[in-house]
Amino acid sequence: MSQTLLGGFLSATFNPLSGAPTTVEYLVVAGGGGGGGYNSANFGTGGGGAGGLLTAAGFAVAPGTALTVTVGAGGAGGGNNTAGSSGANSVFSSITSTGGGGGANYGSGTYAGVAGGSGGGGTYPNGAGGAGTSGQGFAGGQGPGGGSGSGGGGSGSVGLTTSSTNGGGGGGAGTCSSITGQRVFYAGGGGGAMYGTGAAFAQGLGVAGGGDGMYGTGSVNISPTSAVANTGSGGGGSSNTVGGGNGGSGIVIIRYPATQSAPTATTGSPQINYSDNYQIYTFTSSGTITF
Repeated sequence: MSQTLLGGFLSATFNPLSGAPTTVEYLVVAGGGGGGGYNSANFGTGGGGAGGLLTAAGFAVAPGTALTVTVGAGGAGGGNNTAGSSGANSVFSSITSTGGGGGANYGSGTYAGVAGGSGGGGTYPNGAGGAGTSGQGFAGGQGPGGGSGSGGGGSGSVGLTTSSTNGGGGGGAGTCSSITGQRVFYAGGGGGAMYGTGAAFAQGLGVAGGGDGMYGTGSVNISPTSAVANTGSGGGGSSNTVGGGNGGSGIVIIRYPATQSAPTATTGSPQINYSDNYQIYTFTSSGTITF
């Protein structure tokens, strides 16, 4: 009898293994928020907050039911006098992680970071960090009394409020997961931006793939950076001339023992791996999975 392969595993029709799973383990990370954009006053803006992160084992699944997988996009960095945009939610079945909040921008007249899975960083003068979502992430750093921006919150800690008038605050810590069989950090906050131009001012560093805030070398300004795709981390904040960094897109990862049957169907082209006696399905775009 011939055997049919699905993603490197025997299909349910011919599979001699122990049958479809009834529970799975998941990691669901939403899209990160964008960093705040530039403004005419050259005040540093807040870093983007990380997308919400949820992970657990023992999630019940029903064989024969197509379960929705949505991978949230990262939020765009802010432009002239605008805050960063929030990231989009990521979903697996009934599990929803909330998109990260955008970083604040002084020129917008709203100095507080945007709430989200983790909140965006605040900016001068003393703008509050955006609130995080309970169980998913932390608040952004409060805007300082000086002219710089604070870091966005991460899934592991709050964003940092800069202690310097001219240097940006760092992003909040991410979370390390070994669900793929390797240690990978996800959902870190984006760095806040410096104040001013034409001086050697420190940058706020992004975390877990988060973008770095704008900084100066003394002769040139170094633009903020965007977060790494599929980390759910926040983008770096800006202070002048260029827009804030974009947030990183999210990711959804599902695994269960390799002794059980492969899914009967998937859409969205998940990456399929085998590690530590698990079969692992990594979605970087939206789709479905049926067990």
